[in-house]
Amino acid sequence: MSRRTLDVIPKHRMLRRTLYGLLLAAPLLPGGLACGGYPECGYGPTSLSGGSIAYNSDGGIPSYSDLSCDSCPDQGKHGAQFKSCFASASGIPGKANITCSYVTCSNDGRRPEGLVEARLPEAGDALGALFAHAAWLEAASVPAFLRLAEELKAHGAPEALVKAARRSAGDEVRHTRQMQALARRHGATMPEVELPPFEPRSLEEMLLENAVEGCVRETFGAFVAGWQGRAARDPEVRSTLRAIARDEVRHAELAWAVDAWARQHLSAVQRERLHQARRDALRTLGEEVDGHRPPEPLIHEAGMPSREQARALFQGLTTLAA
Repeated sequence: MSRRTLDVIPKHRMLRRTLYGLLLAAPLLPGGLACGGYPECGYGPTSLSGGSIAYNSDGGIPSYSDLSCDSCPDQGKHGAQFKSCFASASGIPGKANITCSYVTCSNDGRRPEGLVEARLPEAGDALGALFAHAAWLEAASVPAFLRLAEELKAHGAPEALVKAARRSAGDEVRHTRQMQALARRHGATMPEVELPPFEPRSLEEMLLENAVEGCVRETFGAFVAGWQGRAARDPEVRSTLRAIARDEVRHAELAWAVDAWARQHLSAVQRERLHQARRDALRTLGEEVDGHRPPEPLIHEAGMPSREQARALFQGLTTLAA
């Protein structure tokens, strides 16, 4: 395929300069391996229900010190690690809901609306879990990009954006196969992707998802993939992620191109809502990055950024998306 065919949307110069600057600085940034006192991250939902608890005798909702968190589910060998729990009001008189919070390694990539977070199988090692989860995310991105292409066409977007979204779906099919191969090499298999049927959305609803999942998480995912393609010690992982990173940069550029095109069709109030959604997504991602402590094999063999390195990547993202 020719370069002219591939470059159907303009390159985002600032995005590329930011990424390349971060990658050139990679040898100078501290590794900062996970240390004692903090749980290593895993894969799975960041929150789960721990059931319910009765109100205190004074009629108040139980505080953190009143909760044992024993009812919080264990997500298994490679699952997200338990962090804390809290109680909140429910619709049942005298009862409060318990919400359990978990630390996860996964804070990048485009998640389509309604995606059911997968529980990873127990088989395989930490590297297998990483690649199985990555394959699952890549597979979930296929219908997300196909939906985006259909919606862009329905809303009268330029044909270049529609074609780029369709091509991105094809990229994700290839990425899924590549990550599945790495997962199998480490004894793991990709979980099934569970998605409810998509419902029609307004232009603003589509753009709100694009702001969060594209401009923030997809862009951060491109930064992480680029980092892995440079830092992974395993040569197969390094070459695979280097190729994937090139595609993911184009996917991030698509998100920003969609954002730029659509803003002219929105009111000032709608544009502010879009900007606020991006700011909220950045804040949430920043909190996740602060809890990012991958196991040592993921840092060395798979090139996953350490907590300090992930923070540097996140700071680069804030120059684009704030």
